[in-house]
Parts: sequence; C-alpha cells; structure tokens
Amino acid sequence: MLALIGYYILRPWKYKDILILYHFRKEREKHAGSELKNLEEEQYEWCLQQVDSSLTEVKNVIDKWIFDFPNRYLQKCSYPGVQFFVEELGKQGISTAVYSDYEATKKLNKMDIQLDLAVSSTQTEVNALKPLPNGLTYILSEMGIKNKANCLFIGDRDELDGECSRAAGIPFLLIDKKNGQYFYRQLLEKLKNSGI
Repeated sequence: MLALIGYYILRPWKYKDILILYHFRKEREKHAGSELKNLEEEQYEWCLQQVDSSLTEVKNVIDKWIFDFPNRYLQKCSYPGVQFFVEELGKQGISTAVYSDYEATKKLNKMDIQLDLAVSSTQTEVNALKPLPNGLTYILSEMGIKNKANCLFIGDRDELDGECSRAAGIPFLLIDKKNGQYFYRQLLEKLKNSGI
C-alpha cells in the first residue's frame, strides 16, 4: 500500500490507475459466484465499464499492481510455517493443490512453495469465481481423487473458501487469522505427530 501511494503521489496525473484497481477488485467481489464462458476477459470488462480507460490500460495496471508488484512482498507476508507444512505433506506422500480466484503460480514461486497443482478461477477449465465449486471439482478430477473425505481445503474466508468447500463436499478448515502466526506451525506439529 505504501509503495502504491508513494508511486502515485509523484504521478498524480495517473490517478485513473487507482480507480482501475479499486473497480477491478470491487467488481470481482460483486461477481462472486459467477460462472462465465471467458472469466479471464470478463473480469477486465467489468472494470472497464466503471472507468474511462482502454482495455489495454486496464490490463497493464492490473498486471503491474495485482499480478506482479505485490509478489516481492509475499515471502515476508505469508503465514509463518506454511512452506514447511507443505514440504511435510510432500514427505508424507500427501498430494497438494492450491485453488485461488487469481492466478497463483508466480506467487507460489516467490514464496518458494512447491505444489502438485495450481488452479485459478480464470482457467478455461474452471471459468467460475468462488464460492462456486468448479475449481475444486477440477482439482479432484485432475488428481484422480474419488473419496472427498480424504481431502481438506484450508482457507481464510468462510464466505468464499468455506462455501466453496461445502458446495464441493470437501471438509474445510478455516484459518484463525487472530492466531495466524501459529496456525501452520501447529498444523505441522499435528501432522508430524499423527503418524499418517
């Protein structure tokens, strides 16, 4: 946020970029649960209807400030212990996947987290925003998982992640944000002591 403010204080003539970012996020929230033929493009069109800009400019601003620039901060901002938790899952032969409403591969790389599968809502095989379960259904299919009871979806927003998980019939664990600094460390200890 400070970097964003610092950038635009020196470039007040580019104030429209702030409006683009605001409306892009707001419209995606407004369209939660939408299923479309081409979500990747529609998300920009929703924003474009709210601002006086071009599609190219909207995409450039979003690419810079949502998909690229924040990645440099992810290592420091991620939940402590999440990397070690995922590594332990791998050691125990437990398959891992991430499902995000945004493309997550670059973000995972920046956090040095290796998963078996990364899925986003905008992929052509999904084309639906949470809480629709399309992304989780796709993961189950891609990973050949038949028994949903053997899965666990961990998320930090019950109204999106939790609803999505319940709609897919998958057990859900809500991250306790108040104790977020201990959440994955405690899970890791439980995993190591469970003998799974």
